[in-house]
Formats: sequence, structure tokens, C-alpha cells
Amino acid sequence: MQVSSSVSRISRVVFVLLLVAGSVALVGSNKSPYSPRDKAYWADRALVDFVNPGLNITINSASISSAGSISVTYTITDGTGLPLDATGVTTPGAVSPTFIAAYIPKGQEQYVALTTATATGPVLGTVTRPTFEEGGTVTMVGPGQYQHTFKATAPAGFDPTTTYTVAVVGSRNLTAFNLGTNYAGATFNFVPNGSAVTVTRDVIRTQSCNRCHDQLGFHGGHAYGMEMCVLCHQPQNVDPTSGNTLDLKVMAHKIHMGSQLPSVLGYKSGTQTIAPAPYEIYGYMNSISNFSTVIDPANPQRCEVCHDQTTGAAQAKAFMTEPSRAACGACHDDVNFATGANHAGGFQADDTECANCHIPQGETPFDASILGAHVVATDTAALYPPNPDTLIAGLNLAITGVTNTLAGQAPTVAFTLQDNKGNNIPLSQASTLQFTMAGPTTDYGLPTSFGSDTASTPGYVTESAAKATCSSGGSCTYTFTHAIPATATGTYSIGGEARITVTVLAGTTSSQSVTEGADPNPVVNFSVDGSPVAPRRTVVALGNCNGCHVALSLHGGLRNNTAYCVLCHNPSNTDASTRATATVASYQTQPAQGINFALMVHRIHDGVNAATNPGGPPKYPYVVIGHGGSINDFSGTLFPVMSPAGDATYMQDCQICHGTSGSEQNLPIGLNAVQDPQGWIQAATGNPVQPASSACSGCHVSKGESAHFLANSDVLGESCNVCHAAGAQFAVDAVHAQ
Repeated sequence: MQVSSSVSRISRVVFVLLLVAGSVALVGSNKSPYSPRDKAYWADRALVDFVNPGLNITINSASISSAGSISVTYTITDGTGLPLDATGVTTPGAVSPTFIAAYIPKGQEQYVALTTATATGPVLGTVTRPTFEEGGTVTMVGPGQYQHTFKATAPAGFDPTTTYTVAVVGSRNLTAFNLGTNYAGATFNFVPNGSAVTVTRDVIRTQSCNRCHDQLGFHGGHAYGMEMCVLCHQPQNVDPTSGNTLDLKVMAHKIHMGSQLPSVLGYKSGTQTIAPAPYEIYGYMNSISNFSTVIDPANPQRCEVCHDQTTGAAQAKAFMTEPSRAACGACHDDVNFATGANHAGGFQADDTECANCHIPQGETPFDASILGAHVVATDTAALYPPNPDTLIAGLNLAITGVTNTLAGQAPTVAFTLQDNKGNNIPLSQASTLQFTMAGPTTDYGLPTSFGSDTASTPGYVTESAAKATCSSGGSCTYTFTHAIPATATGTYSIGGEARITVTVLAGTTSSQSVTEGADPNPVVNFSVDGSPVAPRRTVVALGNCNGCHVALSLHGGLRNNTAYCVLCHNPSNTDASTRATATVASYQTQPAQGINFALMVHRIHDGVNAATNPGGPPKYPYVVIGHGGSINDFSGTLFPVMSPAGDATYMQDCQICHGTSGSEQNLPIGLNAVQDPQGWIQAATGNPVQPASSACSGCHVSKGESAHFLANSDVLGESCNVCHAAGAQFAVDAVHAQ
């Protein structure tokens, strides 16, 4: 970037004075303006006061001359709002901007990019597609204020009444101060003749994406938010190497469908068998992004997770009112609209007839309407409240009391099983109804034992309540056959699960059998020795999980409450009881896999990172053998959270799951040791892993990192809290800050 020599000595003095003023303001404040997610929160205060980390970009104006020259005026400031010198001379950290310009032609809905470049690939040859513009002419017009004149120009004879949009994206390099790199971006809509902007591309807002992605960004920090994505990712954009379109309505659908795409699985088209093919996009320096293992955590049928109707997006309903071959064919890519193969409506020469059959919503689920065709079966009650005959009845299991709760006694559980309308459901209709008992709540698992016959369920016992007794009013009771251990102390827990299968739209061609679990799993706590009831610590709230998963449901819909999950997924449990039944013989002879909740959840979410850890791979990939010998390999899991530079599978933002409670800083020092037979430590020593080491090894999987865990553990326990406890030099939040 070239900055005009018109920068005056006075401007530089103003920069310095503003910087000093900002430093004084920070020093005089006891509260850091930075969050624990930021490196600046943990850095030396004097350094932070000098640097003032952070980057904000504000676009002040934009214009197009009669000759088609495009210019934009923008302001760059630090995290406290003070202006920055883009060269990094008078304020710390150079700022490197890039620019985008695009417009929406009259009568159209999507952008055409003006900032373009050529790209060549074996499938499409040489193409011209959108890109970022670097260089151009940049002139400083005031402290922190710059004007950029684009090299790209408006089309000859351009229409001055159409919407044009410019974007400025920048990065501020503070790595010399160990404060990372700050990123920011902004867009600005305008009409060249000065009239009001009335036409925009506003289908999905960034806040919808950030439910899972947290800070939507791509291309090494050169693109931020949906407002910027749509400028380039439109029909003009293609990948010449794979031949795939990079139009957002196609690309985003395909990415989120990932492993469920017919093209990835293989399919039939008439009499022809189409072999499976990966969904790949070639990026910068021919890097390959393979999305063929993506599993949408919310289920891609839930369109409104992305197409959120509460964000205020101007065209939020477009997915329901403007169906198209491109958008629909992105997920349903086994459909050939030219021939009509795999399309009930036959061939379609264009999009004009789509909305005739695919209306926004019909009267019943599973029809051809947009919402009906995509309804998740267990969501029908929420989507079709006016039609009670089409609803799943709903399943609600409630524990209304527990008696006989002292050590040595067999507890009796009082409960009800009802539908969404409060009607009692006969227990005979439930395909599964059972209760699980575990304790103490200080930490589940061994040495608690409910008898020699519970060896395969260490620290807990699960019993079927199918033969419980019920009154005519629907109040039921079940008495455990296993007693609370005679030596038990403290607080114990009982949780329940139930499942039914119902037929929706019985007697019609749209009839479906749907299995639904009780939601949420009820969990109650009780004292076994008369001491005050003390529930188990809450590490991750269910609401945090559902921020991305929407309706967390596992084990065939039976389990959906983290407070219930931990009863079984305790430090003593492994997949030993199912390992020998693995449907792949090579897994049968491997050691059992640890499934303690902290280890398992970290390892699942770290999936692809753990499997390709540059510090050394794990001793074994994280594979859990489930019911019926099923192989659950999580080494391809792509965690959707993004880094500030736009890299996915970013595991440093602990608050995404842990929330703002800071529970990730509460190291589980002194709790039960964790069975991890496939881990480096237990494989080498034969001993279970200490609890804090196990939790951290969920992500830090290498042999070297395990050696660090082992070196800081002995017969007295772990010393992790010396360095990593809250307030310590290498506190958990501090080392994960971005």
C-alpha cells in the first residue's frame, strides 16, 4: 500500500497525543476493556497501555465518478477508538487493508464483482472471478482516515441508480508484542447518484452463522461476515480446478450437507449408478478443502437454523418463497433437472415453475412444501400446531419423587409418563423405559459399586422400569432391585430415559414411523446420609450445546441432557463391554477406549485436529465401539468454530461450550482418576490418568504432551494447578486466548 506524502508533521503529532491520551485512560481504569478471550487481557498492562490492541474499520463514504472511478473513505482505529497509522510508524502495528467492489445489476438479486482476477484450472481452463484488490492509491486524509481509489472501475456506461457495495478488510500485525494479529472489516452500500439504497442482498445475517462459527471469517482474515461473503460468492465465482461453482447458495448448502450429499454417498440416476465422489474446493496455492466428512450439528433439514427468521434480514424468507434449481440441487445433487431424473416433478427447464409445487408451508409435514419437505420428524409438533391429528404425541418423563434414599436401601422412584398435552401414556407403549442410579455427586464412577453384576457399568446401574406399577391417575412407581451401597455417603443421583415409536399421518402415503425420546432426561439428587443435597458441578450447560446442536440427542434419541450423560460417561467407564463386538475385526484386539465425558467431548470436537496433530499423532485415533459393534470414528470431525484468521476447527475458544461461567478454569484436581487404556500414559504405565491431565489430553493428544502430564503427576496427585489454575502464569484462559 502506498500512502501519500501529504501526511503532515502535525498529523503525526496528533497521533502521538491521542496515543498518550489513550494510555492514560487505560492506566486510570481498573477494568480491562478486553475480554478473557483476548491476549491483551492477560498481557502486561504497561505493554497493553502502549500498544492499545484491537482494530476497527469504519467506512465513511464511497463514490463513483462520471468516468467510473471508484473511491472509498474509511477510518481505522484501535480497540479503544483511537486512530491508527496504517504504516505502523506513529502507532504500533502496521495495518494491511484489502478492498472489494461489487454491484447488483438492475432487476437482479445477486452481486457482480468489479474486483476480479483470472485463475486457471484443468476442468474449466482460465476464468475471471472475484478477488480482493490490494494496492491501488491510498491517501491519508486525517488521523486514522484514508481514501482508497480502486484500480477496478465501474462498467462503461454504468447505471448510477443501482446498488454498489464496497468492502474494506484489514489486519493489524502485533506479533512483535506477542499480541497476535487483529482483524476487522466493514461493508458500505450506496447508490452513485446519491439516492437511498433500496436493493440489497440480505438473506442470512452473520449472527445466524455465528451460532456455530462464533466469528465467521475466511481467507486468512480477508473476509468477515455474510455481508462480505455475498460480494464474491455469487454465480460469477467458480473453482476452475474442481469445476464446482462457488456461488454461496450452492456452496454453503453443499458444505453443510457434506457427508450426506448423494454425490458423496453415490446414487442411482435412472439405470445408471453414479460412483461416490468427494466434495472438494481448491483454494489458495491449490490447497484442498474436502467437506465430505462434514456432519451438520443441527441437522441440515432444520433450514431455519441458518435462515433465521428473527435476525431482521430483509430477504429472510427467500429460501421459502424463491426456490431454485441451483439452491435445491445443491443438497439434492442426485436430481437432474434437465432430464427429470430423481425429481418427482419431472424435468425443469428453468426456475419459473418451482414455487408452484414448493410453496413455503403446507398443511401437513413431509409434503412438497419447503418447510414440510425438510421437517425433522421429531419437530413436527412445533411446526404444525394447528393440526393436532398430524402431531407426534410428544414424550415427557418426569421424576416426581424418590423415597428409601438412605445407604443400604433400594430407592423407589415416583414418576409420570405423558404426552405434550398432559395425557398419560401406558408404559406398554414405551419401547424403552429405564432409570440410572449413580453417586456420589462429588465424582461419579468407581469405587462406587452397585454389586458384582454391574461390572460392565462401573459406578452406576441402569434398570428397566417397564414393569413399574401405575395408579389409574397415571402416577407410577419403580423400586430398584439394586440397593444404594451400604457405605455410601453424600449425594446420589437418579436419572431416567424413555422412548416411544409413533406413526405420523397414519393411513396416508406420507405415513412415517417416528421414534422419539423423552426430552429432557430428568435427573434428581438426594442425600443418602442426611447431609445437605449437593448436585454435581455444572461444567457445561445443555443450552451451550444446543446453541449449535439445536436439539442434542444421542443413543437413538434416548439421551439429551448433559446432566444425565455424566452418570454413565464417568472416569471409570470405557467401551470395554462392546469392544469385542466391533464390526471391524482390527478394532476388537485394541485396548478399550476411555469415554469419560471431559475426555470424550474434547476428543470428539477436536476430531480432525487430534488425528493430524503436528506435535505428534495420538497413540490411537479416537474410535468408540458402540451398541451392536458400531464403529464411531471421530477423526474426521470438523469443529465449526473459526479463528480470527478464518481457520475452522479452532479449539481455543473455550467459552463456546463452557459459556461465560469460567468453568474451564476449574481444574478437576483430586477427582477420580480416568480410565484411558488407549492413551499414551496408561499404555506405558498401566495406571489410569489423573483427571486434569485426562481432560487436557482430549485436545493435547501427542506423546510429548502426555510426557508433560506424566512428569507433573506423582503419588500425591497432579501439580497442574501450580501453573494452570485461574490467576496463575499459564492459566487455562490465558493460554487459550486469541
